[in-house]
Amino acid sequence: MSFFVWREEFETGINEVDRQHRRLVELIDELYTAMSQGRGKDVLGKVLSELIKYTKTHFAYEEYLMNIHQYPELMAHKMEHKRLTDRVIDFERNFEQGNTGITVNLMDFLKGWLSNHILKTDQRYAPFLRSKGVR
Repeated sequence: MSFFVWREEFETGINEVDRQHRRLVELIDELYTAMSQGRGKDVLGKVLSELIKYTKTHFAYEEYLMNIHQYPELMAHKMEHKRLTDRVIDFERNFEQGNTGITVNLMDFLKGWLSNHILKTDQRYAPFLRSKGVR
């Protein structure tokens, strides 16, 4: 059974953004599965690292689209991206140093944050970008 499943309401109508969001959902689900199966720190670290790298790539893509189309809330969106990135990188650092483990609380945070981000923040920019012809 999956921890985090893609839902139709996550769709922004922007193909590449939706594809990237699906991948983020998959990565969070993979991390949860690895955690729940008690896989070793190396496996968990690898999945967490991939999630962080992909998140950065995705955020850069969103910001690029918003920048070239002069989205008026770009700076606020970038700040939200930075807050999450900083928080997860800090968690990764603590995980690698053995100071924390991957817990259900972390998984709930990641799932909740991404769901909320897509359903609220990203759904605000989606109509703007679609009006500029971004599909």
